[in-house]
Amino acid sequence: MLFVPGSNAAWLSTVQVYGADYVMFDLEDSVSVREKDTARLLVHEALKSPVWAGVPVVVRVNAINTPFFRDDLEAVVSAGVAIVRLPMVTDAQMIRHLDAELGVLEGKYGSVPGTTRILAAVESASGVVNAVAIATASPRMMGIALAAYDYAMDMHTTHDAAADESQLFFARCAILHAARVAKIHCYDVIYADVNDTEGFLREVAVIKKLGFDGKSLVNPRQIEPLHNAFAPTPEEVERAHRVVAAAVEAEKVGMGVVALDGKMIDAPIIAAAHRTIRLAQVSGVQVAGGVR
Repeated sequence: MLFVPGSNAAWLSTVQVYGADYVMFDLEDSVSVREKDTARLLVHEALKSPVWAGVPVVVRVNAINTPFFRDDLEAVVSAGVAIVRLPMVTDAQMIRHLDAELGVLEGKYGSVPGTTRILAAVESASGVVNAVAIATASPRMMGIALAAYDYAMDMHTTHDAAADESQLFFARCAILHAARVAKIHCYDVIYADVNDTEGFLREVAVIKKLGFDGKSLVNPRQIEPLHNAFAPTPEEVERAHRVVAAAVEAEKVGMGVVALDGKMIDAPIIAAAHRTIRLAQVSGVQVAGGVR
């Protein structure tokens, strides 16, 4: 999920060429106060452009307690935004408030009720503690994301991804469990040093092992390394196909479990194999230097 400053007119119309799974126009932190109105107008017009027709664009609006929130929301819903990322979410009531506002605006602008989705960004101790309630607060929820720097500040520490992952371990586990309870996506924090590919990939390895679905990005150069890191290896894909084939044969003869290479294959392993195949279809297959 690639952040794009809403005040950058050139990027708003060209960033799709980089191949991010989601493009997220930002009206919050990357836009100065004096540029808020201009950025809002630029994003509104970009969303209506044929360039983005049929593409599920995300927009990060300003927080609910700012004077910009309501204008941001009206601008993006009236232009047909697919997903609204709400920052600084601390409790479920914020999500319910956003849900209600979206319902009013969908009615006002003729959108199909309930089609505008919500991505909640957790950036505080309160948000982490309330993660399950946040993730399950609305049927509009499509994902939950962790934002590291405000969270670290709230916890009276600092976030130094290159040095240590321990400051975020509990928060990552909390929002990941919340996402799995709610059956929505879970996105990890940005890695701000775009020149530190080694550190970036080390962090990606951590979140992939934990079970995250993806990561928020700040530079297109991070897209290909992320895709390659998440893509299954050729060996994993080959085994997944063999597992599925063995399961199909077992089902034909009425067997619930089957042995493959001397190991028992049951329902969880079959489900994991299907997930590996789907991941290969959307991310490619991991190869040296990229994905294919």
